[in-house]
Amino acid sequence: MAEMDTSSGGGHKKGPGVKKGKKLSTRVDLTPMVDLGFLLITFFIFTTTMSEPTAMRLFLPKDTEKPEDQNKVKASGALSIMLGKDNQIFYYAGELLPDGSNFKSATFKEIRQVIIDKKKTTNPEDFVVVIKPGPESTYKNTVDMLDEMAINEVKRYALVDIFDQELALMAASQK
Repeated sequence: MAEMDTSSGGGHKKGPGVKKGKKLSTRVDLTPMVDLGFLLITFFIFTTTMSEPTAMRLFLPKDTEKPEDQNKVKASGALSIMLGKDNQIFYYAGELLPDGSNFKSATFKEIRQVIIDKKKTTNPEDFVVVIKPGPESTYKNTVDMLDEMAINEVKRYALVDIFDQELALMAASQK
């Protein structure tokens, strides 16, 4: 609460017959204001929503035991991307040739153009990107590749295990 100090200040005069008014000092008690501040802080802490974790949305097909029930892909519309160590990317379009002549390497900047070119030259219903993380690739590389799928608006893509022949070609290319 506020108090008024009504004690006399010892009346100094500056001239003949001049009366000077008493100086009244005020003292404000801020204790209730501090209590109110803490009540507001605790109210806002308890009522606020914390940041929610962000997660990628993946639509996965249902598991099937029979191979004939699995999703089939035309080889001409497939683009296979292998993720290696040290942010290296390897890819091939269609089926891997026995001699590995269509096995190429790229960087993350170059792979975007490869995806765009393949998407332009392929029927949209046949276009599928097959992402194959290698044993030495990082989780960040996989997430970056999934981000590329979202950026390039690729509707159909799959994360699958890498084949032994592809691992051998990757090992030979990385040396």
